[in-house]
Amino acid sequence: MKIAILSTSPYGTLGHHLPSLFQCKDIEVTMVIVAPGLVASKSKRYKRLFKKILKIGVLGAMNGVKMRKWYTEDIKQYTDIANAETFCKEHNIPFATAPSTNSPETQHLLRESGAEVALSLGNGYINQKVFSIPRYGMVNIHHEVLPQYQNAQSIIWEIYNGSTDTGYTIHKINKEIDKGEVLYQEKLPIVFRDTLADTVAFNYARLFDASAKGLVKLLSHFDEYYSNAKPQGKGTSYTTPSYRQFMKIEQQFKKLKG
Repeated sequence: MKIAILSTSPYGTLGHHLPSLFQCKDIEVTMVIVAPGLVASKSKRYKRLFKKILKIGVLGAMNGVKMRKWYTEDIKQYTDIANAETFCKEHNIPFATAPSTNSPETQHLLRESGAEVALSLGNGYINQKVFSIPRYGMVNIHHEVLPQYQNAQSIIWEIYNGSTDTGYTIHKINKEIDKGEVLYQEKLPIVFRDTLADTVAFNYARLFDASAKGLVKLLSHFDEYYSNAKPQGKGTSYTTPSYRQFMKIEQQFKKLKG
């Protein structure tokens, strides 16, 4: 299976999963593309940010900035995350950059890659002009269970809902975020640590490790999983929690931790 990978960063999910994909004899990584994911228009970018702040409030936005570290820096103490650009150079994997996720440059690179399917690892919205290029389209790893947790940050919203399980879903990409047909899914129990921050980082690392193995399994038997893809049905969409929602997350964490 020839694959291309699109990501907004050389670290994160890409940096973690790339070594596992490279080591699998059934997978050929034909190109890795890193595009920052910024929208071309700054005015559109600021308008989206303003709408989000109106929805979750200033305190919610501040909490969002604080939580970002849990999913980026804190996770590194529990799993290995390489620099994908360095890894590509060391193993002769074509590596390229593009100005944004949905740019003409990204489209050109995907066509040049010759990939049968493309992977989205850590991106936002992907336009049909991009995801329709490979023969089998694009698939995405969402580190949550779908359709229950569409567009959700990992772990925190399960805790908000009083659940002790988390999981990941590998799904086709379509015109709507996190709503494509499900190809592969796995649930994991949440391991509660001393703090909410450490619980998120520790379990997010576990999701990374599990989803890397799941992705290799999927791509190694792609025809089987692709032909048995299942529609999601009705789901629930989330965003960054407001300050009040974050307070409930902390309260629920203390109850579930015991």
